[in-house]
Amino acid sequence: MSWQLRASDLPDLARGATLLGTGGGGDPYIGRMLAERVLGDRAITVLDPDDLADEAFVIPTAQMGAPTVMVEKIPAGTEPTLALRTLEEHLGRKADATMPIECGGINSMIPLIVAAETGLPVVDADGMGRAFPELYMETFAVYGVHGSPLAIAGERGERVVIDTGDDDRQMEWLARGITIRLGGVAHIAEYAMTGAEVKRTAVPRTLSMALSLGRSMRLAREEHRSPFDAIALTLAGTQYAHVRELFVGKVTDVERRTTDGFAKGRAVISGTGDGEDFEIEFQNENLIARRGGEVVAIVPDLVCVVDHESAEPITTEGLRYGQRVRVLGISTPEMMRTPEALEAFGPSSFGLKEDFAPVEGAAVALRP
Repeated sequence: MSWQLRASDLPDLARGATLLGTGGGGDPYIGRMLAERVLGDRAITVLDPDDLADEAFVIPTAQMGAPTVMVEKIPAGTEPTLALRTLEEHLGRKADATMPIECGGINSMIPLIVAAETGLPVVDADGMGRAFPELYMETFAVYGVHGSPLAIAGERGERVVIDTGDDDRQMEWLARGITIRLGGVAHIAEYAMTGAEVKRTAVPRTLSMALSLGRSMRLAREEHRSPFDAIALTLAGTQYAHVRELFVGKVTDVERRTTDGFAKGRAVISGTGDGEDFEIEFQNENLIARRGGEVVAIVPDLVCVVDHESAEPITTEGLRYGQRVRVLGISTPEMMRTPEALEAFGPSSFGLKEDFAPVEGAAVALRP
């Protein structure tokens, strides 16, 4: 069922989307502030995929770039709608709706900004079910919809259209180079498709799931209940049904560098029990978690670092020495675990040597 989203929903939506974004997807506070400024007291229609007409024309919108840059380089706010209009002009067709390409702090908000400025509805779905660093890592592409042509917009009104046909990896490579030259952050419109293609290729109802997650966490804290229990209860019975507590400890080392348009690095978390360290590698998003050298969670399953008491999600650019954290592993939807999906965004696509193993097979959770 379709529903109305208002500015009062944005804090909960940002919190839940940041958790699903597994450390990436951009700064949630910046995204929320931009969306609140544009939305005001109006409401946005969020379309359930089942309510989307098969012949409807949908253009997803997003921000791309290194999260570390986004913290310092605040968008003007005009870029995402400019990217949408540029792609409409190039294709000679107006969009009937927009949609996220991923879950994540800022990229759950970008389509809302476009919707508030244009009056378009937002489809309750996305192409990752989490966040990934590269544009070809989409369920859209896995199941037959290509990202090109893609429109890029910069903060000074720059506009670029990239058309690589069905070569989504070449599209990513060219778009990444332009984004770097725009200062490390740009806004995009891509993967234009019909409503029928949305229903076939998108991960459904991730906006409503993010909102439910964020709301349940907030209410649990206000009512002095465990926000971790709230997360597990909210996800039970959904396509993200398996939640594992993988580690509890203190961040003792963070290595982070911005290179090739990405934030890459690793974090070490030390426990207080058996002395084993826990290590996470990331590329914008958390990719793999090892405890004592053994893999306990790996992409495309979600590796989420959260505050050890409040469960507030912590992005990769927000990791700091001394933070007390818990690491959660969350199973990804089955459509993201197929052989075709793992070829696009499984471990080998990030240069990892380990094979994918479902997080629900992880060892028994540690206790604080």
